[in-house]
Amino acid sequence: MKRLKEKILGGLYGQALGDAWGMPAYFDPDQTWDAYGGWIEGFLPGPDDHEVHQGLPAGRITDDSEQAFSLARAYIAHGGVTLEATVEAIVDWYDRTGGDTSKYVGPSTRRGVQALKRGEDPHTTGRMGDTNGAAMRVSPVGLLHPGDPMGAIEDAVISCIPTHGTNVAISGACAVAAAIAVALMDDATIDAVVAAGLLGAELGRQRGNPWLGASVTRRIEMAVSIARSSSDARARLRSMYDIVGTSLAMPETVGSAFGVFVMADGDPQQAAIYAANLSGDADTVGAIACAIAGAYSGIEAIPQAIIDTLNQDEIMAQYDVPALAEGIYAQAVKR
Repeated sequence: MKRLKEKILGGLYGQALGDAWGMPAYFDPDQTWDAYGGWIEGFLPGPDDHEVHQGLPAGRITDDSEQAFSLARAYIAHGGVTLEATVEAIVDWYDRTGGDTSKYVGPSTRRGVQALKRGEDPHTTGRMGDTNGAAMRVSPVGLLHPGDPMGAIEDAVISCIPTHGTNVAISGACAVAAAIAVALMDDATIDAVVAAGLLGAELGRQRGNPWLGASVTRRIEMAVSIARSSSDARARLRSMYDIVGTSLAMPETVGSAFGVFVMADGDPQQAAIYAANLSGDADTVGAIACAIAGAYSGIEAIPQAIIDTLNQDEIMAQYDVPALAEGIYAQAVKR
């Protein structure tokens, strides 16, 4: 894989790009469109009336990227994906960000971490976790497995267990990890990436605590069908929002992320624009879609001005993303 290092870096910066670009979006596409007079075409601060992101500066990443980068750091330090490393990374992130009072911590993550801190068994602390946190943070797992979707699926399961141990959550995380693993290949195609996501969703659904929830596989298929329809871009996003959804539910988030990836034809910046206008949990949809797109297209597809803006953010700077990319690359080539 001649471009592996560039693609790993693209996946990490893509994660941050989609996260920060989607951060100021509102909960409904029309609300976002009206507030900004059209597409969000650059990094913007969190609006004062936003329920979650008010006061955040333009270009600020959120919990989506912070958790992903925390996992990457732990997996590099531990020499791979382990349950111990996952617990260490998530609890450390939670404590550093004041998780007990933070608006950004999802319900499954908070419940799982609080159980871990009470000393409960990490194999069971995530038994009810069914929201999208496991998918938004799983990109490093895919990046560690270039061209190996089955390996990515197995490690994605491990990354879910402490906080998102339901079959619904594992299905979504496995879909994203497998898609990224295939996106890293030199000859990757959009169809191959989507097919890997569908494989991951189906195999992941067979793992974990059985739980109520729609099929991640079917939501991906629905979103991709909408993405490839003949309507204009805004109408397709409206349909995706109304039919697939963009709430915290794992099938909605992951399904829409694949739809955005396909709509953007694998371009990270265009995927960020679409995810932001899609609205709802836009930063999470964007983080997932752009992580896949960044791994698919490589770092060269992300304009330098965007990279510079992300690097200037004080939270992003704490993670030294180029160093994370080097660490992931070193492990990936040993496999």
